[in-house]
Amino acid sequence: MQTTLLEKIVLEPAHPATASVIWLHGLGSSGHDFEDVLPFLQLPDNHRIRFIFPHAEEIPIGLNGGLWMPAWYDIKDFNIMQRQDEEGIRQSEKNIMSLLDHELAQGIESQRIILMGFSQGGAMALHCATRYPKTLAGVACLSGYLLLHKALSAEIHPNNSDLPIFMAHGLMDPMVPYFQGQQASNILESVGFNPIFNSYPMAHMVCMEEFYDLGAWIKQILKD
Repeated sequence: MQTTLLEKIVLEPAHPATASVIWLHGLGSSGHDFEDVLPFLQLPDNHRIRFIFPHAEEIPIGLNGGLWMPAWYDIKDFNIMQRQDEEGIRQSEKNIMSLLDHELAQGIESQRIILMGFSQGGAMALHCATRYPKTLAGVACLSGYLLLHKALSAEIHPNNSDLPIFMAHGLMDPMVPYFQGQQASNILESVGFNPIFNSYPMAHMVCMEEFYDLGAWIKQILKD
């Protein structure tokens, strides 16, 4: 299994970056999805955070009749918790880990890197951050769920065993039902994490209140 160098959008701060946020998009989308939302995070003008929005590769999606689209792994049917594409997940894990490694090579300390994502991207963010061999600043999962949850306890890297976790989910989400977000939070708690789990009156989407909460969390864990 070879590592693929993913194409990405990189937004540099006004001053040299001392921290990085890698933000993973959802199924069928691209890195462009969230590049315009940074003002909603209400970060200070002098923040020094590099924002990176990678593009997943296009693969055939079983749930959509084999239609090719950008995705971090295949979704075979609506049973997203039980029938998971482990091969695809492991491939994207390698690709995302390489993005993290690249930030280290750019001089960003691992403790100043946040991995986050929406939906499928949020699931991948949780999967990779808990397994990354260097201590990260935190991970955020927006409207997501857990991947390969039965392997989680055995694969958590000790350096990220107390990783700060921000989770957000819509109460009326028809795509990734609210209970799956709750279930992910409960499983994370059962293996020793202490996730923050926020609920919002929305469907499978993001909202302004969520962005404000996310921005406050980012400022808290990246404070100098």
